[in-house]
Amino acid sequence: MSKTIEFFFDISSPWTCLAFHNIQPIIQRTGATVIWRPFLLGGVHNEVNTGYVESRASDLDSPKWRQLIQVLGDWAEQSNVLMNFPSRYFPLRSVNAMRFCCALEADQAALANFAQHCFDAYFTRQLNLDDPDVLVEVANAAGLDGEALRQASQTQPIKEQLRANTDEAIKRGAFGSPSIFVPFNEGEHLYFGNDQLPLVAWAIQRPRSAA
Repeated sequence: MSKTIEFFFDISSPWTCLAFHNIQPIIQRTGATVIWRPFLLGGVHNEVNTGYVESRASDLDSPKWRQLIQVLGDWAEQSNVLMNFPSRYFPLRSVNAMRFCCALEADQAALANFAQHCFDAYFTRQLNLDDPDVLVEVANAAGLDGEALRQASQTQPIKEQLRANTDEAIKRGAFGSPSIFVPFNEGEHLYFGNDQLPLVAWAIQRPRSAA
């Protein structure tokens, strides 16, 4: 029996962009089902990574940051993902984009399509996805009704859905994006980021009843 995994994500994260791309062949190879779950990374940081945003701003010229950018570039080249990062819109305020995503959550294929276009818009073309007009254009380019998504994204149920997704992820142990949950024995295991995708593939294929 194939497993169903959950992929909690925020499009502002470069590691999520890579993981979104690199998990696709794993899903195809293993026959697993993936449920895309939009959440707000800023909300996660505010709850469980207090001070992270401030410390990140002070670290942008540190050896650690320079090495991170190098490794990110290496991963992008290895994954054949064109990534121009960081842009002048980094760090991205992603609440508008993630509300657009939440408006599509019930239609998983449309959500995945829109997310892919968002990753391309932000990480390749360096567009400002905090701008609702840009999000409308990205949605239209993905074959969706961008204006309808803009209107839906501003409704209270969608705002509450994004908050609920974020709270759920935090409750289940998430601390960053992407947070990938895989059934494991009688519970689940959380895997974080692009680097842990080999473990995701292993956990998907591991018999659930294994000791």
